[in-house]
Amino acid sequence: MTRPTAHSPAEIKAIIDRLEAENGRLKACTLVLREEGLAEAERAARLSRSGAGNGLVHGLPIVVKDIIDVAGITSGCGSLTRAGAPPAARDAHVVRRLRSEGAVVVAKTHTVEYAFGGYGTNITVGTPWNPWDRKVHRIPGGSSSGTGVVVGAGLVPAGLGTDTGGSVRTPASLCGCVGLKTSIGLVSRAGVAPLSQTLDSVGPLARDVTTAAYMLAAMQGHDPDDPSTDGVKPVDPLTNLEKGVSGMRFGVFQAVDLPGINPEVLADFQKAVARLGELGAVTRPLKLPQSLDAMTRGCGTIIAAEAYANYRALVDDETSRLAAPIRARMKAAQKTQAADLILTRRERREWINAFLAAIDGFDAVLLPTMAFPAIPVAEVDEAVSPLGTTRWVNYLALAGLSVPTALSAGGLPMGLQIVVRRLDDPLALRIGRAFEKARGAFPTPD
Repeated sequence: MTRPTAHSPAEIKAIIDRLEAENGRLKACTLVLREEGLAEAERAARLSRSGAGNGLVHGLPIVVKDIIDVAGITSGCGSLTRAGAPPAARDAHVVRRLRSEGAVVVAKTHTVEYAFGGYGTNITVGTPWNPWDRKVHRIPGGSSSGTGVVVGAGLVPAGLGTDTGGSVRTPASLCGCVGLKTSIGLVSRAGVAPLSQTLDSVGPLARDVTTAAYMLAAMQGHDPDDPSTDGVKPVDPLTNLEKGVSGMRFGVFQAVDLPGINPEVLADFQKAVARLGELGAVTRPLKLPQSLDAMTRGCGTIIAAEAYANYRALVDDETSRLAAPIRARMKAAQKTQAADLILTRRERREWINAFLAAIDGFDAVLLPTMAFPAIPVAEVDEAVSPLGTTRWVNYLALAGLSVPTALSAGGLPMGLQIVVRRLDDPLALRIGRAFEKARGAFPTPD
């Protein structure tokens, strides 16, 4: 297996040059780290010349979502409320891990304010452009919008996002790249601005599954500053990555269980399932014990309650410059009584057990990542979540991978979502890699 290509200082300079040139149009980066990135690239090159440059992601240029700390830079969190905030004193644990394995940080990327939104829109600091349409401003998907845009555009090979209800998988699907929602406990959240401590996860977006697998191998590990990592053993996403899917059993979501599914997306999904069948997998319809709508609502209740607890001072202060859509989402938690939240958490535990029983005998389950390709920003209804196909994965404490499938008739990416049990992240990557190889090279936008 070939690890991600180590980029020379000259190649990384060219990437930074292109990021700066394209950012005026795409509006995906909050800050391009020219001097810092070039200095890191030179250090990586010196290590290679000395024979010490053999980290898992050595010489790999990456971008970092702007709710994840990079030392010396203020994490803006997509919010005017962070104006004047001090720079981060140190890297987030996940950034330290990646840098220790040779990654080169070249930019911070835009996010939905405090990561609370699935369209990728940000009415105060700006919404990045989906790179697949130069004429119409389409949603990039959120909340890891900027990372999805620059990776999907082919400007960088990989980057960091976070996923609380779909915020890695959604931009991956809409922008045409790979996105992994990791199992909670594998990757530390220390140094990441929280949205929902129960559901937050950190994951890679990448141009291909192999790069995502190497990113996970480098990112994971225990961190005493994040108790969720206590007792969690590292997984091996690399050894079996190329072993295919022959003999595996997949549960397949049916159209009746996919609310608002676009007919073109449904047809594309069925083709993707057939392709996995051609590779030797056995596919069978999956009967859900609960509806996606019910699990989406439960997930939303937890996110809103914990987000309000985290940012109550900003929400309650009408002068805080928190954007209206974000304030409304967090403020909705004021109507949630303590008993309701306790019942939601109890129900969640019951539904996790019911779902695991329902998928007994299956290796993974399959569904579209998003119910539709990217829509124009002008058509967004901020009161309606677009995450009906993704939030349930977080709610049930699973892991999920989005892999590009094909372009719609309108030239917009669609994605296959591969969902596995907690800590089976390597299996999702293995399945995604098999599909990716059968699909062939995925294009980048003009």
